[in-house]
Amino acid sequence: MSKKSFGTTSKGIEASIYEISNANGMRVLVTDYGATAVSVFVKDKDGNERDVILGYDDVKSYEKETCYFGATVGRYANRISDAKITIDGVEYQLEANDNENTLHSGANGTSERFWTVKEQKDDEITFEIEDADLQQGYPGNAVIDVTYKVTEDNGFSITYNATADKTTTFNMTNHSYFNLNGHASGSVYTHTLQINAAHFTPVKDSKAIPTGEIAPVEGTPFDFTEAKPIGRDIEANDTQLHYGNGYDHNFAIDKTTPGIERVATAYAPESGIQMDVLTDCVGIQLYTANFIVGQEGKGGVKYNNRDAFCLETQYYPNSINETNFSTPITKAGEKYESHTIYKFSVR
Repeated sequence: MSKKSFGTTSKGIEASIYEISNANGMRVLVTDYGATAVSVFVKDKDGNERDVILGYDDVKSYEKETCYFGATVGRYANRISDAKITIDGVEYQLEANDNENTLHSGANGTSERFWTVKEQKDDEITFEIEDADLQQGYPGNAVIDVTYKVTEDNGFSITYNATADKTTTFNMTNHSYFNLNGHASGSVYTHTLQINAAHFTPVKDSKAIPTGEIAPVEGTPFDFTEAKPIGRDIEANDTQLHYGNGYDHNFAIDKTTPGIERVATAYAPESGIQMDVLTDCVGIQLYTANFIVGQEGKGGVKYNNRDAFCLETQYYPNSINETNFSTPITKAGEKYESHTIYKFSVR
């Protein structure tokens, strides 16, 4: 475990960056600003180290930009229609930061604030944040923890725990943008992707609120039940793809167990790096970095659209308002917990 300065914010607050690692040489860098993953270093088929997530060189860039690179998103990830939720008959108004809707909990979300280090070891670190009643618009004084761990089998493990003193909603995710050839390697079109999901949740329009339907992927560009290149169908003449300028959709995971299981596999033939996604969540959002052009990343690299992909494990978008979806409600005093692992190997 190492700790270094990660620069200062526009308000003069110093951020820190921490390194955790395992005995195999896999390393992860995380910062206390947004409990954000900055770098994930894994070895390719030739034994060379590659940083496989997009990011920035200092905290000011994370503060300024709105792509959510590597961020811990909460209390509620993804979109909420009309920036409103109702819990126990009480309506709560949220920030409308994405047209008339809420995206990733707005300016007071957990990705936009500093977390404190609760515990740290060589291979893991736990960040904690307190979220006051209605600070983001959600009910209840909440305490949220995220634990990052580099496992001995080369997993980047992420565990969320949260409680609140009122019945509320938690729907946490990590927003890392992956490129298994390395963050500076350009398009991910040749990466193959397989997702254990025979259904997805179509959206109403370009504002990306789901219709409420859980639709079959068969016969559509959204069929990743068998591995295929990400770029194969992304330019297809498909209304749903037009809405998102590419993939930006939730897939309904075909759950076989209540606990953690493998739900997706990505592979980059050039580097030989494979990434398995294991989670206990019911949904996974595939986002193909459709709106990142012009971002200046680590080492001055200019990122372009489709230079990465996100696999965000979570409840379905707008599930707090959609009766056809599993609803993320946590009762007062009860514990919300979620676990996801991005496991790396070579072939």
